[in-house]
Amino acid sequence: MTSDTASLLGRQRHAATRLDGRKWVVLPHALQRVGALGLLLACSLCLLLLAVSHRLVTSNALERTPFLAIGRTIQSWSSAELEAWAGANRSLDMEGVIQQQRLVIAEEMSGYRYPAGKNNVSARALSDLVPELGGQPVRSVIVTTWRSGSTFLGDVLHAHPANFYHYEPLLHLDIVQVRGEPLAHGAVGTLRDLLHCNYTNQKEYLDYGPDHTWLFSHNTRLWDACQRRPDLCWRPRFLNAFCRLFPFQSMKVVRLRLRLMEELLADPSLNIRVALLVRDPRGTLQSRLHRDWCPGKPDCSDPKHLCKDLVSDYSAAVRLSKLYPGRFRAMRYEDLSVEPYKKVQELFDLFGLDFHPAVQEFLDTHTKVDVGGVSSTYRNSKSAPFHWRQDLSHDRVHKIQHDCREAMKIWGYLPAMSIRHQREFNPLGNYSLH
Repeated sequence: MTSDTASLLGRQRHAATRLDGRKWVVLPHALQRVGALGLLLACSLCLLLLAVSHRLVTSNALERTPFLAIGRTIQSWSSAELEAWAGANRSLDMEGVIQQQRLVIAEEMSGYRYPAGKNNVSARALSDLVPELGGQPVRSVIVTTWRSGSTFLGDVLHAHPANFYHYEPLLHLDIVQVRGEPLAHGAVGTLRDLLHCNYTNQKEYLDYGPDHTWLFSHNTRLWDACQRRPDLCWRPRFLNAFCRLFPFQSMKVVRLRLRLMEELLADPSLNIRVALLVRDPRGTLQSRLHRDWCPGKPDCSDPKHLCKDLVSDYSAAVRLSKLYPGRFRAMRYEDLSVEPYKKVQELFDLFGLDFHPAVQEFLDTHTKVDVGGVSSTYRNSKSAPFHWRQDLSHDRVHKIQHDCREAMKIWGYLPAMSIRHQREFNPLGNYSLH
């Protein structure tokens, strides 16, 4: 038992004994005036008072106990005690919602294997990672484009314990790609502020959210709190405090090209880890056909735009892999899909995350069968990236290959030579960032 645990439990026992003692002081006088039935009633009353006073003192102690102490004692609580405490606080103010989340985080982090220097993450305890305790969270960012596997990979990261998920934080910009000014400065600033848990000046972002709830609903830990107190959900003061509870943050970005991420990679106050996720343009464009928001938007529907971005991202990836070899990596969606366990573990090593049983369970349940619609993350991962071979006409494939010749070559995607070849071949070749 740690000193914090002993101190907390000691305070509880002391308080309970003091309250109990007040009752027992008068018992001898009462017992002299009652018979056997009175003795039984008095003893029952004392036991009831003792139980009630202990529960009240324990509840009050928990409300006053700092986050770190709760984290250290969570393993000593029974599930019934935790449920009883939570049940008594269903109608909570902002601090009550935040306090409940502290308990949930402490429980999720019970038994967690901290990096302790591995992968250049020095954290050895929860307090080293929690911003409200002065720690620096592990911040993991996925950079990609629409329909390139980011929903799946984002949910893999969010399966990790105690993760706060910034889902597509540039949604309010609509279906555009940010490649430079006039949008770049504001977009990069938004990402920086959110990674610092600073929602105070994000009016456009927050105004967009209530009518587009998926902005927050993919962040299940935040969305659970929003269900308890919807009036708090879009308030900067609440979001600033809530975000600062979490030891891990993840973010997926589909509207900002990779070269603009260098400014954030160079920011020592963030210490972010970045993964570029790319996909065969034939698979990306086939997948976009199913989305009603894509047709007519050049940044989404035009193969030339997509493949210029793939070429630009490749150049940036070559540069960033040399500048930040321990904090940047490029990955093809097809490789992730064919070997999900291996590639996720490699990615988690880069990010400084534990390949936790909760993550392995997510992979067990989301990579074996196709379930749900086009946005579902339940997929037979070995076949999902290659549906374009059957779903696209060869004429369409031929045009994409013509517009994307350079992008396909540098990322190792092989051309389909005929309709028969298209149906049967393996489109994956080799690529290198050197």
